[in-house]
Amino acid sequence: MMADLSNGILILDYGSQYTQLIARRVREMHVYCEIRPPQSLDEIRQCHPRGIILSGGPNSVYEEGAPQLDPAVVDLGIPTLGVCYGMYLIALAVGGKVEAAGEREYGRAEIEIKNPDGLFDGFDAGERAQVWMSHGDRVTALPDTCLLAACSANSPIAAFADPGRRVFGVQFHPEVAHTPRGGEILRNFLFSSCGCVPDWTAGHFIQEQVQAIRDRVGPNRRAICGLSGGVDSAVAAVLVHRALGDRLTCIFVDHGFLRLHEGHQVDRIFRSHLGIDLRTIDASERFLARLAGVEDPEEKRRIIGHTFIDVFEDAAKHVDDDVGFLVQGTLYPDVIESMSPRGGPSVTIKTHHNVGGLRPDLPFELIEPLRELFKDEVRHVGRELGLPEEIVGRHPFPGPGLAVRILGQVTREALRMLQRADAIYLEEIREAGLYDDIWQAFAVLLPVQAVGVMGDSRTYENVIALRAVTSTDGMTADWYPFPSDVVGRIANRIINEVDGVNRVVYDVSSKPPATIEWE
Repeated sequence: MMADLSNGILILDYGSQYTQLIARRVREMHVYCEIRPPQSLDEIRQCHPRGIILSGGPNSVYEEGAPQLDPAVVDLGIPTLGVCYGMYLIALAVGGKVEAAGEREYGRAEIEIKNPDGLFDGFDAGERAQVWMSHGDRVTALPDTCLLAACSANSPIAAFADPGRRVFGVQFHPEVAHTPRGGEILRNFLFSSCGCVPDWTAGHFIQEQVQAIRDRVGPNRRAICGLSGGVDSAVAAVLVHRALGDRLTCIFVDHGFLRLHEGHQVDRIFRSHLGIDLRTIDASERFLARLAGVEDPEEKRRIIGHTFIDVFEDAAKHVDDDVGFLVQGTLYPDVIESMSPRGGPSVTIKTHHNVGGLRPDLPFELIEPLRELFKDEVRHVGRELGLPEEIVGRHPFPGPGLAVRILGQVTREALRMLQRADAIYLEEIREAGLYDDIWQAFAVLLPVQAVGVMGDSRTYENVIALRAVTSTDGMTADWYPFPSDVVGRIANRIINEVDGVNRVVYDVSSKPPATIEWE
């Protein structure tokens, strides 16, 4: 059932690559929002949104099978903003006309403000502003109830408003950085048009979640948490611990795919500093045996996810008879990448072990308190909860660990090489003072060997790929431009100090089209 959005925004996703950016911008202004596939009139009414945003999308509104909007939505009296494709849907709903543009407009463009009220409050009439366009259709006619708000050379109606219905449309994308004053436009919509209250803060989130967890678990039942030591599971654990106290037991499963010496660090921090009941289980042999001969990344994730649950079941038997809940650090990007937010036949990018990799006969009810948060929001919550920066500031690490950074079969020798190479990489990044400038950095062992010359002898050994990206929430990412002397020093150390490696390469792919992880 959809959450109550009486002080929040409902974002209807029509397939835009920028839909998650809309959500990010809204939340940056401390207003809660949810992304949903196109909803029926009754579904919209049930969640009582303070406002609605219709995203862009790749379709033409006249294509067969293109997603549509119930025209009655514009008569609900709920402030509604349509972006690009969403603008066309609103234009048609109010009686306007949409046609194919003479030529596709993509990239930076300039609009002229015609009506500086509403969305453009704070702009001047006649002012020109830079925006980002990405469209092949355009609105060519509107009824008399609508006001022209802005135009451009390619779009005679680049923005409009229907004040009586409280609906708005913009041809461009205010959510992207290439629209410099897009934040002002969204802010005008959220606060002037919708009357939202900016109460979506880390403290408010913690208060709500603590109460929700207590209500759900009740006064007597217990929960276990699958602790990995990463930011997500750590914040989830401390949040649930605040709600349940000693009725939470954290189970740290060392699956053997952690970074070098990471198991000892996790045990030390959680046992000594946070006072949480922690059970550490060395299940590395069990995981390695189950992955023997497996190369397919989705199969790896499935096996690791199911094995985690097997280990949890065994561990739970030694905790208490009334363990009914499993806590996980699932995040919004995990959910988005594992299943389409549009509810349609879109492609699953990868199965996250804590979203799609769990066994269907799971014996626990899931508690996923971070499921609607982006990574940077999780860090804010962690700091508010008092977690040490050693945990909160860590780079993201996948649940399956190095198993999905070894492309091909996972063997003990492969793990040895990758752990050592990864440790050298991170050590040099920290030494250069670059760790906090990078969102995520890691090494990958490639399933290829290359010819080399070492000590005047021919070698035929393994290749390590280095990956480092900058990002805000993991939904998009750019590769990090290392100084040449730093990356040269890293490569030299890996080749000289890791037996079995004679070549190092650096990944300069952005997301999209690539993903951050290789598997």
